Amino acid sequence: MPLSRRSFIASAAPAGLLALGTAPSAFAGLGQVSGANAPFSFDAMGELRLEYGDDLLTAIRASGLSAITVTLGDPRKYEEDAYQDAVAALEEYDAHIDENPHWFIKATRADDALQAHQDGRIAVFYLFQNTTQFGRDLDRVSWFYERGLRSAQMTYNDQNWAGSGCWEPSDGGLSMFGHMLVERMNEVGMLVDVSHAGMTTMADTVAASGDPIVNSHATCRALNPHVRSTTDENLRAVAEAGGVTGMCQLRPFLTAYRRGALDAYFAHIDHAVNVCGIEHVAIGSDRDHRVIEMSEEYLESLRREMGAGFNEADWPLFIEELNGPGRMMVIREGLVERGYSQGDVDRIMGGNLLRLYRDVIG
Repeated sequence: MPLSRRSFIASAAPAGLLALGTAPSAFAGLGQVSGANAPFSFDAMGELRLEYGDDLLTAIRASGLSAITVTLGDPRKYEEDAYQDAVAALEEYDAHIDENPHWFIKATRADDALQAHQDGRIAVFYLFQNTTQFGRDLDRVSWFYERGLRSAQMTYNDQNWAGSGCWEPSDGGLSMFGHMLVERMNEVGMLVDVSHAGMTTMADTVAASGDPIVNSHATCRALNPHVRSTTDENLRAVAEAGGVTGMCQLRPFLTAYRRGALDAYFAHIDHAVNVCGIEHVAIGSDRDHRVIEMSEEYLESLRREMGAGFNEADWPLFIEELNGPGRMMVIREGLVERGYSQGDVDRIMGGNLLRLYRDVIG
């Protein structure tokens, strides 16, 4: 059992959190799985594709997933193209949620996650995985916030107006515009995300933000020196500022080995708990919920979708035991097997993230 460097925060206990905002709803019982039949889980950044049908959503909900933060639009786009793509994605997800109120809540506050849990639905929070959608117009931060966006990643993999992504050979840190952007996001109550950032840009962002931030889908560089991993120094900085780091499930970020990848995933969680404290670690899957089969047809679809960014040697990206809609329950049971208390499991599976969202977006 990993030891926390920090004392537990009593107010973060899941029993206290889940006692709030769970009044009877008109939708209670309409979802395929009632909130009482599955524990509360919150994915800091995962996929929720519009083509998911009832059978898959039933399995996702049965695993305990009550809330998820999803990416709107393509983070690889820039300038006006990025803005138009983001607007179209927002409208598309809004329409899908409106058409499926028995499954989804468009989430704009922390208690929406608890209401979804009570109803047997899924609360869907909106994220941009880049800030190129804002261009250099800070008023777009407010415009998108008013339409439901609740978090934005400062950078994707390369350089933008705000700072340097993790692929940049030279990390120049948070730019002057980046500082203004963080300030505006703090003003409106939008959660700042530092996933994909270079380590200098990440550290600068933590220091610049007056609110706690999220490192929504990351791994630990001390265990695997991947370009997408986070140093202990920055993991600790995010935690000391009140933020949360979500543990990503993309296998190459965790380990170079295909066998034993699930153990590697739990090792990253253990390490993050030891570095950050139990109150500052969450799950950020960055994963599809479908069961993926490594067929040539699927690989070809990836080549088309990812272009030059596709590296066949990295595949499969997934961990076999987490390949499918039941992964939240697999993780929960694995944490128990590793000796975590029920309260600590509940913190990692959603309580910590819920606390952060309540602190920042209300």
